[in-house]
Amino acid sequence: MKQIPTVDAAVSPAARSGLPYSPGAMLRRWRMLRRIKQEHAAQLFGVSQSTVSRWESGIQSVSRDELVRIEGFFAARLDSAADYALERLVSHSTQPVHLVCDLTHRLLACSSPRAAEFASPLPELMGRSLWPFATAEIVAREQSLRDAGWHDHATPSIEFDTGCNTSAQVPIRMSRCRWTRLTLSDGTVARLVETL
Repeated sequence: MKQIPTVDAAVSPAARSGLPYSPGAMLRRWRMLRRIKQEHAAQLFGVSQSTVSRWESGIQSVSRDELVRIEGFFAARLDSAADYALERLVSHSTQPVHLVCDLTHRLLACSSPRAAEFASPLPELMGRSLWPFATAEIVAREQSLRDAGWHDHATPSIEFDTGCNTSAQVPIRMSRCRWTRLTLSDGTVARLVETL
């Protein structure tokens, strides 16, 4: 397991809305995987080619409205037979595990033992972001991922202590957790979350 330095779990509420990844780096990776030129990406996003170039180089920040437009292209979705096989493996696991979009934290798949922890019915949570239920420790770990290179290339799984929240809907109890980053068939990225 890759050891990522321990981080302070005292995180301000504003940090929950901060981006845990570089939109420019994500855009570049998305284009490279799909062999899309900057000019075509610019047309898709309704901006100029030079804007895409500045985003990718980090010279220009992506505005909130622009981010909403482009995140839809980056969000993980289960599209292929291999992706659906992964969904079945997670869903039929006897361990408490779930699969989320690495970017948006939308729930993509969930085992029965994990679903049993939730007060809300699983169908109500599928496709919904679990980020609002994150503990301070999870938020802090998420913020440390960018510096560790998590979003830029393949990295080993990481393990950490989750802390606990006060949510009845999606409770998180103090436990040890493992995150594993998985690239789906369309190049988008999911995260397997296991309780150890």
